[in-house]
Amino acid sequence: MRSVLLFAALAAAPAFAQHPLAHLNAGMHLIRAEVVSDPGTRAQGLMYRKSMPQNAGMLFIFDEAEVHCMWMKNTLIPLSVAFIDDRGAIVNIADMEPQTEASHCAAQPVRYALEMNRGWFAARGVKPGSRLGGIPGGK
Repeated sequence: MRSVLLFAALAAAPAFAQHPLAHLNAGMHLIRAEVVSDPGTRAQGLMYRKSMPQNAGMLFIFDEAEVHCMWMKNTLIPLSVAFIDDRGAIVNIADMEPQTEASHCAAQPVRYALEMNRGWFAARGVKPGSRLGGIPGGK
């Protein structure tokens, strides 16, 4: 009976992860981030999704450290994006409005960007200079 209930709960859970997952942390705060690292999946990002679980996000891994920019075309949920350097340190954070083409850019060259529900970083006191653990390939 117990396994039937567990199966039923899992079957009813909304599908979130459509890409490989990375388990990150910002201090004591755990993050389950989908990883997108090729041009096609990075371009798609979180477009057309109607919601995202509270401690979930999307980690963008870029080929080179550059001043990368993000936009919200066809993205339905408000997000905050943290631009992250090779050491896992947050360079800057930007709040983004849904369904806009306004660019939000890193303040310096970075290889990573982490999108979370808007306000997630601020609500947890995570700000520029904070370091994230678990960044794939982070130094």
